[in-house]
Amino acid sequence: MNTFASLGLSAPFVRAAEELGYVEPTPIQVAAIPAALTGRDLLASAQTGSGKTAAFAFAVLQQIDARVRPALRRTQALVLVPTRELAAQVGESLRQIGQFLQEPVKVSVLFGGVSINPQMMALRGGAEVVVATPGRLLDVVAQNALKLSDVSCLVLDEADRMLDGGFADEVTRVLALLPSRRQNLLFSATFPEAVRALTAELLRDPVRVEIVQEPTVQGKIEERAIEVDAARRTPLLRHLIGQGGWTRVLVFVATRYACDHVADKLRKAGLEAAAFHGDASQGARTRMLADFKAGKLRVLVATDLGGRGIDIAQLPVVVNYDLPRSAVDYVHRIGRTARAGADGLAVSFIPAAAEAHFRLIEKREGRRVARERIAGFEPTETVTPDTAAGGIKGRRPSKKDKLRAAAARGE
Repeated sequence: MNTFASLGLSAPFVRAAEELGYVEPTPIQVAAIPAALTGRDLLASAQTGSGKTAAFAFAVLQQIDARVRPALRRTQALVLVPTRELAAQVGESLRQIGQFLQEPVKVSVLFGGVSINPQMMALRGGAEVVVATPGRLLDVVAQNALKLSDVSCLVLDEADRMLDGGFADEVTRVLALLPSRRQNLLFSATFPEAVRALTAELLRDPVRVEIVQEPTVQGKIEERAIEVDAARRTPLLRHLIGQGGWTRVLVFVATRYACDHVADKLRKAGLEAAAFHGDASQGARTRMLADFKAGKLRVLVATDLGGRGIDIAQLPVVVNYDLPRSAVDYVHRIGRTARAGADGLAVSFIPAAAEAHFRLIEKREGRRVARERIAGFEPTETVTPDTAAGGIKGRRPSKKDKLRAAAARGE
């Protein structure tokens, strides 16, 4: 059995792993930590929940701790992430992993949606590690509150989501501010064209690590697919929460309007629920997550803003109230449960109009989830070409698909 000491980590980090309850390294940690400690570039493919944050945190902090550090804390490592919530989570992980160092490593976290002034004040005296979203990082640099000329390690976390989220230009601008000689650690669940292009440009002879997560997901998560009319999903959700005694459930919806609407209906039914989406202020979102993690909220209704990077320990249930657009997002969503060795339940509501879409998700993921019906909520809707849901994101209809659709419309 691998241990954290066998990966080359020093005593303070082995102690931190024990204190944080890490029994043994995960596959991504076994593969990535020794390679990163040598200073080589790293290209890692791993799904959410695989332990990748700790993988780069251990390596980055140990390399900084091994150096002689001047009184003025120069930024030696930069971690770029796509969302505010992930920035806060990564920053907290770095602080926890470095808690037993004789000389603490200062970590600063930068993200938008809140006032920039407290974040710039926190940078006074410097910070060896900066975790940031690209836009806020550029704002801070533009105000001369941070210099990146001493960065020796760059981490791109969830690179696919960062580039897919429209940050490509900002990432390019950040890269232009960094020294050309540095270590690059790139983590991505998928490798669309934009990520492949960035990889070719950024990495030099990288160590390649690919962790296949699907067997773990299938072994730990019970998946259910319930057929129900679209208009009956909220009553069914209330029924399942009560019948199952669900203490906490994360519910995914497609739009901000649906997020507010479903949360409001649940509150009127006497359930502690909140709507988690991009229109909420950063302070409100932080409070929601804290209340949800502490058990003060029973239901968190979220758009895909919560689909990646949010680590909620011991989350028992995830519900796809609306199906995600892509198979990759389906895996990320259900990956919010069954973390750290715990079992979990993922429930998907399947109105008639969404059946074909869910079949495509199943096909992409090589899985089949048995359909079921709940007494009192049996569906009555039927699907027509006009009400059928859209297809998987990223795949255009083929010529045959278009001909079939035209035939169905009588064209």
